[in-house]
Amino acid sequence: MSIGNLIGALPGGIAQGIIWGIMALGVYITFRLLDVADLTVDGTFTTGGATCVMLILAGWNPWLAMLIAFLAGMAAGACTGLLHTKLGIPTILAGILTQFSLYSINLAIMGMAANKAVSVDKYALVVTSRVIPPTIAIGAAIAAVLIAVMYWYFGTEAGSAMRATGCNPTMARAQGINIDRMTVLGLAFSNGIVAFSGALMAQLQGFSDINMGRGSIVIGLAAVIIGEVIGNALCGRHLNFAGRLVFVVLGGVIYYIVVTIVLWLKLDSNWLKMFTAIIVAIFLAVPYLQAKKRNSFARAGRNAARFQKEDK
Repeated sequence: MSIGNLIGALPGGIAQGIIWGIMALGVYITFRLLDVADLTVDGTFTTGGATCVMLILAGWNPWLAMLIAFLAGMAAGACTGLLHTKLGIPTILAGILTQFSLYSINLAIMGMAANKAVSVDKYALVVTSRVIPPTIAIGAAIAAVLIAVMYWYFGTEAGSAMRATGCNPTMARAQGINIDRMTVLGLAFSNGIVAFSGALMAQLQGFSDINMGRGSIVIGLAAVIIGEVIGNALCGRHLNFAGRLVFVVLGGVIYYIVVTIVLWLKLDSNWLKMFTAIIVAIFLAVPYLQAKKRNSFARAGRNAARFQKEDK
């Protein structure tokens, strides 16, 4: 374990973190704006990677292949939304059903193969692990464009309607908002971004794999929670919507830097998923514990208990 090895591994972790941060932007839409638990992302991340790789192998331009991957992810997200809004299936179960069927669909996309390789030596990929600095720059530029588009869209009337749907569905319906349509659109947009990041990840690692999306929802939540906690700690009330989106991407980067450090310490990688769950649980608990600490009633109770102890 040398510091030089850690420094050499950090750029690769940052590159992966940016791509997972882009995926977390999609998770943020459902988790924070729509306030629904969407498990479709584990499947759509793979859908994006499989679609992109197969189209590149067929001679398509990588940027166009990523656009098609985005549309494929939107279609999968819309299926989850329709299962929920038209058939009355709870969102968490609708996501599980879509994710479950996507396993077979993703295999079919890859010609019933578990993985497909795409070499940077034969194809002009957008990002690659061979040259990390340009990959970081391209990933950061894509993330910046996505943040700008999301900031603009969620400030429009349609975007505000979607945010209102997640904030208070009853009030949104009373204001004439079609909350079913907003839910389907939000799930489609979210999973489109997730599939887009899957397309980037497949190019970065040089292959798509049927299991590449496993655990994506946990990593996405980790990025969202880490970003929010750090953003609130640094900016407090001055943190606006654009700032939250930026910190979501930074949350993905921070998460993968931590993963890189764990691997550098040569800890058993089989414990990595448990370590991830612990990180998410800690960052989820921080806002609650802070709010509880600031609560006036709780503080008054603690003071009363202290005074009673002093009187005795």
